[in-house]
Order: sequence, then structure tokens, then C-alpha cells
Amino acid sequence: MDNPNESVFPGPLVEAFRTHPDLAAFEYRSHPVTRGEALGLIGRFATGLRAAGLGPGKSVALAMGVTPEAFAAQIAALLLGCRVTGLRPGLTPAHLAQVLDGETDAVLTDDPDAHPGLTQAARGLPVFRLGPDLLDKHPAPDPDVLIPRGNPADVALINLTSGSTGRPKGCMQTYASMTAQWSWQPARWTERTRRLATGYGRYLLFGTLTSAVIFEHLGLCLLSGGTAVIPEQPFVFPQVFEQYGVTACLLTVPRLHHILDTFRTERIDTSSLRTLVVAGSSLAPHRLAEATELLGPVVHHGYGQTETGMLTLLTPDDIAADPKHALSTVGIPTDTVELTVRNHQGRPVPDGTTGEIWTRTDGAFSGYWNDPEETADVLRDGWVRSRDLGHVDERGFVRLSGRIRDVIIVNAIVHYAGPIERSLAGHPDIDQAYVVAAPDQTTGEAVYAFVVPRAGRTPDMGALKALVAAEVGEASVPARITITSEVPVAPSGKPDKKALLTALLGESG
Repeated sequence: MDNPNESVFPGPLVEAFRTHPDLAAFEYRSHPVTRGEALGLIGRFATGLRAAGLGPGKSVALAMGVTPEAFAAQIAALLLGCRVTGLRPGLTPAHLAQVLDGETDAVLTDDPDAHPGLTQAARGLPVFRLGPDLLDKHPAPDPDVLIPRGNPADVALINLTSGSTGRPKGCMQTYASMTAQWSWQPARWTERTRRLATGYGRYLLFGTLTSAVIFEHLGLCLLSGGTAVIPEQPFVFPQVFEQYGVTACLLTVPRLHHILDTFRTERIDTSSLRTLVVAGSSLAPHRLAEATELLGPVVHHGYGQTETGMLTLLTPDDIAADPKHALSTVGIPTDTVELTVRNHQGRPVPDGTTGEIWTRTDGAFSGYWNDPEETADVLRDGWVRSRDLGHVDERGFVRLSGRIRDVIIVNAIVHYAGPIERSLAGHPDIDQAYVVAAPDQTTGEAVYAFVVPRAGRTPDMGALKALVAAEVGEASVPARITITSEVPVAPSGKPDKKALLTALLGESG
């Protein structure tokens, strides 16, 4: 840690809850849970976990929903200095077994039956249920249990992401990196961060607490005095904004598309919104413009990764100042991020030149759990390779071009999906465009495109192909363009391009 006087994570949260015990930390089932009550839950969970022998050097896996109790249990394990792995929803029984195999000391769950395959995967491990095994047995916390015991060099969190091999990758964050992480350390907040935090008075908390980005923005809410509002299931977008008076929300691009489509036929009161952060995948400029027009000057476009946290942010002020310039960017790097663009040899390229985005920040991950090869490939002398292509323009705004590995190899020539997608999405008849590699007996792979038309439009395939030929090159013209009305969404919340191709090939075969 740069500052030895800084409290080790999650110390700043404990101190914030102590300072304002009567403020609501959560709103759950339409009832407030104060910071004092949440701190009491954290203390009782920590007391129970410590009594079970858990502490520094021990590993805890969490399989829980989104509740104040689940959050308190997670913070309790981190207070004790444990290594905490979040078992995200959607893990197969085989994945659960891989994650828990050999190096987990205990599993915490709100309901083992609600997590398919968990009981079998955790066989032989202590499984603690939040209520019966911890809270019920420890009605009061030990007096010294709220002291952070994490060793800065130890791993605090392992966030699971989808790996190219199908096996989940574990992104490790140490207690030092979490202590330096931008949203969890108010002492490091800049004016830009404080301005963003003013919108988080009522932050809509949904999805999973195992998501690094959700956890990141939850920290900003709680440490700025806001309330995390957990909606009753099931809930509907965008109606949930009006129902709960939401001021801040983190959304994936497909969910934003749904909200905008709903506004075409129904008007919802979203006047409570102050900050809407859209992230996770590329967002077409016309959709960002539409969102700003319909929702007002509240829409932000963020870019980041599990490995690094938020890297850049496009704000409503950026858009208002020069929409033509800003809408096709992901904003400028945040105050805690160094960003460079490099070639395939890892050397910096001239300003304005497209290359791979590399970043450095104190809150970045320290490597992939039990995967030294992947770690060595991505982590270079403190810099993190994003595997995203892009450049920094003359005003300092970052423009993304696509993924390094999102390629189609046609006749041994590499074609990046990103530029083709942007070209198609730029046509006035097209709302969304997705490009994938399809197997081809003649060329090895072929460019297949899927397009979602704008409302009331019928795209001309010849015009779309001509546009790609003119903007990207004749060799990049899709061999096939398929019109689709909706795009499947992966468990990550991102558009599932593989599912589009699988469905098409299934119909053809």
C-alpha cells in the first residue's frame, strides 16, 4: 500500500458505518437496514466464522443471493483476512467442483438447495448456512472482531470470469489492491469521483455480489452515504426506476436496448435518475444519443475489466459539450488509471495510432489463480494487457476498435469483427450488428453477420455489403447477413454471439 496510514480493506467501510449508524445502508423488502444494523450483522458473521477457525490464509467460497445478510457475510470474511471466492450464478456442477477442489476451507451459503450442484461439489467441506449455522448461534459479536486482519500481500478476492477454455478464470485481487481500489477508498477520491458519487443516493442493487463491477459501484454508493436498493423479484425495467425512486443504476448494453425499446411504446417516469452507467460491451453512438435524449443528461458510458475495474468514463458533460465527437468514444481515463496504446511487440505507438490498450492502476488484479501462463501473458511489469484494440484521440478520449481475439480468418487472412460491426451498425437502417466466424470448407472461416433493424426499417443486404466494402474493404464483406429481431444474452449480461451462430447453423443443418 502506498500510504501506511490507510486502513486495510474493508476498514474504510466499517469506519463509515460506525460514523453514521442511523443512515440506511440497504433497502430490502421495502424496509431500511441501517448502517448500524449492517455492522451488527458483519460482527456476528465474523464472530461465527472466526469460531470455526477461519481467518488469514483460509479460503472461503460464497454461494449467495443479493441480500444485506449476504453482503455482511462477505465483508465479515474479508475482515478476518480470508481469501474469498464468489461462486457466480450459472456455474455448472463441473465448474463448481473445479473451483472448490482442494483449496477451499469452507463454503458459505444462504440456501444450498438454491445453487444446483453445490452440495455435491462441496462434499467433504464445511458448509455454513448464514442463518442456522452463523447468525442463530452468535447473537452478539465479539468486541474485537471488527478490526481488519487482512495482510496487504494476501489475496482478498477471487472474481471468476469465463475463460477461453471453458474453465472459469479466477482474477485475484490482494488486500493491497482492494485498499487502493478507487471506489472503496474515500481518502483517495478526486473531485471527479465525488461528483459521480453524488448520484448514488439510491443505487439499484441486483444481479450478483460476485460481480466485480457491481461490487465496485456498491462501494461507491455505501461510502458516499447512499442506500443500496434491492428490488423485490421479479422486477421489470424501466418500471423499476419509478417504483423504487432509483437515482443510480449500472446496466449492460442489452438491458439499455430493452429500456429504449420500451420507451417507444410506453412512457415511464425516470425523473429520479441521476446516474445511469452503461458498460460491458460496445454501445452504438446512435443508441447512446437516443438514451441521452429519452432519459436526460444522466447517461454515462463506462469501459473496464474484471482485472482492472473501471478504466474510462464518458459523462453527460462530455456528451453535451460535443456530442458528435464524444458519442463514438468511451470517454477519458479515470483519475487513478494510466493508459497507453501498444503494438503487438508491447511497444508504445504514436498518438492516434490503433493498437492494444494497456493500463496500470493500483487497484488492478495480481494474476489468475493457479494459471501462471495466462498471468504472464496479461500482466507485464504492473501493466495489464486489455486485449482490446483502440486508440486515444487528440482530445484524450479513448476509441475502441474491437477485441484482439475476436477475429475471422478467411483464406489465412485475419479480419477483426469490431470494424465490420461498427460499419454495419452505422447504416441508418441498422440498430445493432454482430459479426462471428463461421466454419467454411473453402476458406476455412467465413464472416457471418447478424443485424437488428431499426424500428420500421427493412435493410437492403446489397447496401449493407457495399457499405462494409467501402469502409472496411472488399475482403471483409460478410458472406452472409441474417436479420434477427433479438439477440441472446450470455450469463455475463453481454450479447451472446456464439448463440446466434449456433441457432443459425442448427436451422441450416
